[in-house]
Amino acid sequence: GGGTTTRVGLTRLSMTCRRLNLYAGRGFQVPSQLNQRRKLTLGMVLETQADHQRRKLTLGMVLETQADHPGGSLNPELVDKFRTPLFIPPAMPAAGKKVIGDGRHVDYYEISVKQFSQQILPRGFPPTTVWGYGPAFPGKRRSFAHRAPGFTIEAKWREPVIVKWINDLKDEATAGFLPPLLPVDPTLHWANPPGGTAHRDMSPSFKTTPASYRGPVPIVAHLHGAVGVAGHSDGYPEAWYLPAAAGIPSEYAMFGTWYQFFNREAGLDVGAWEPGSATFTYPNMQTSTLWYHDHALGMTRTNVYAGLAGFYIIRGGPEGDGAIRDARSGMRGILPRSTSPHGPAHLPQHRNIREIPLVIQDRSFNIDGSLFYPHSRAFFDGIPGPFIPDTDIPPIWNPEFFANMMVVNGTTWPFQTVEQARYRYRLLNACNSRFLILDFDSIPGIEVWMIGGDSGFLPASANMTAVNANRILLGPSERADVIVDFTRVPIGRHVLKNIGPDEPFGGGVPGTDFQMADPRSSGLIMQFHVTPAQGKDHSTPPQYLLLPNTPPLPRETFVRRLALLEKESSSFGESPAAAFLGIVQGDPGAGPAPCIAREWKDPVTQNPVVGTTEIWEFYNTTEDAHPMHVHAVSFELVNRQAILVNEESGTVQLEAGSSPVSPEPWELGRKDTVIAYPGQVTRLRMTFVREGQYVWHCHILEHEDNQMMLPYRISQTKQRIT
Repeated sequence: GGGTTTRVGLTRLSMTCRRLNLYAGRGFQVPSQLNQRRKLTLGMVLETQADHQRRKLTLGMVLETQADHPGGSLNPELVDKFRTPLFIPPAMPAAGKKVIGDGRHVDYYEISVKQFSQQILPRGFPPTTVWGYGPAFPGKRRSFAHRAPGFTIEAKWREPVIVKWINDLKDEATAGFLPPLLPVDPTLHWANPPGGTAHRDMSPSFKTTPASYRGPVPIVAHLHGAVGVAGHSDGYPEAWYLPAAAGIPSEYAMFGTWYQFFNREAGLDVGAWEPGSATFTYPNMQTSTLWYHDHALGMTRTNVYAGLAGFYIIRGGPEGDGAIRDARSGMRGILPRSTSPHGPAHLPQHRNIREIPLVIQDRSFNIDGSLFYPHSRAFFDGIPGPFIPDTDIPPIWNPEFFANMMVVNGTTWPFQTVEQARYRYRLLNACNSRFLILDFDSIPGIEVWMIGGDSGFLPASANMTAVNANRILLGPSERADVIVDFTRVPIGRHVLKNIGPDEPFGGGVPGTDFQMADPRSSGLIMQFHVTPAQGKDHSTPPQYLLLPNTPPLPRETFVRRLALLEKESSSFGESPAAAFLGIVQGDPGAGPAPCIAREWKDPVTQNPVVGTTEIWEFYNTTEDAHPMHVHAVSFELVNRQAILVNEESGTVQLEAGSSPVSPEPWELGRKDTVIAYPGQVTRLRMTFVREGQYVWHCHILEHEDNQMMLPYRISQTKQRIT
């Protein structure tokens, strides 16, 4: 698209530089002046004395207004903990097989998005209306109903999978469209179906503050972490589509700007997409723990919060479970495993299930069981409005949201009965904004080993008990593949805790640099009921696991320097109005380099070439950590290094005398999401394998929905735009 670049106008602050030091022994980043962290911002002069205060959305203490209750009208302290057995999602049933171009028969799924009720809160509380993925035609297998999160798609290495994603957000009685479950801010840069084909996928203009959007819901599924996926199957935010429902006004756009282009591309392989659907092909190029979720432009935060997420596991291949060896014998190593990963919904008493995916989310509820999500900016920082035309603050969007109850696999604070044996957990932080620090250390005798991350196995098992006090830090969308050894845990009931913050995460020591999550609610994840072992554990002790050797990526031939920025309001002090991405002009290693903000409407400036390897450097000038995600690739975290931010000149440079800091042991191997800490440059190495149009963005969903996402294009040409 067209447009012009925006020069960063910087705030004038008493401190012009900021530095970060490493906290030895915990792997988390700690600012040396936590209360004086500053942002490289777009636009206005402001005072910073209230800087920490506007971020303090400590649960139970947020501002209460006439419009909103503190995190919903249901008090989390009144909800029973550890009453519901952990639900272990079964494999998503396939609809059948399809023949692809080379003659192979591959798994074919028809998965629809529906609205339904689910018992998320304990029995005795009302059910919750949610959205979820499920088989479009379950037939006689009624146990395969829709669920939030959805069932796990099981795939095999380099065996393509075809999925027809159907938008079935329709009233079953009338076939009319269903409106959004949660507040949608129509002032953002979003899908904007009411704008028609001429004004979709943009920020509409309003003369007065509009109400929340109540029309038909745009969706598009993204397989997070899919390497080498074609652009037409990536879930591009502007390739959304509405349901084929009754009652949609004729002037509405039925699909996004890129939908028809991708439809033509995909149609060569799978045929034309039917109205209200899109059919995607996944090549499954790497053995890994992926997840699928909605990615509609400007509505990802609300669609995912409503329930649109699920695991996607790729097994086999030269870097799969079968390639693991036991260091003692050289024979095949054995991981804890389910006896029937493809079976129906597992009953809680099936203790022989030893490989378990855990989708961890935070949610708030009202007393009627409904989901709570803020419907006014007043919830975040008390700004009451009116917003348009008086201010530059979006009236509904909240810069972050931290819900007050923890949900695991679709139920609040579940329990799992385990034996004194080893279990494999695939952990996913599927929270919108919340960074998790999972604390196993309060469980006596436990031992935790991390064997994999986002995109496959680590080079070597990381003993989290020895090197990180049994703590696992996960930014939004990060995954961890861990072995939890309960062998020496006393028989009884033990709680997995969360000691991350109930506010934006900037690094630091829990309890010292930030207040830990509320120990009565968001500081609790689930409970383990440990029972005696019923037989011998045949899995290999993790210290003897020799994990597959993933070849390193080639040396880079190009370096891109990119900026993470935040825009402050010109109307309300330091209230955030948006988050941005941009470019860094010049080399910060040679001296001060200016930061230039970019918007979605601007020309694409990240244009790598197929088959090449690049270093991407993320210069984080904000006060918060950002989980950065690049579509269609997996990358290596190279290192991090301290930077100085000059607020007056709008420049960044490497801190004099600083040295690059290597990744932690659990950050090695391939990743697709990385934590970029404030006051640092985070360097990634990635190889681009397929031509297409993709995006890179912050995976704090509230950030990506308001400008902190940009397109990038992998090209066959040798032209580069820096």
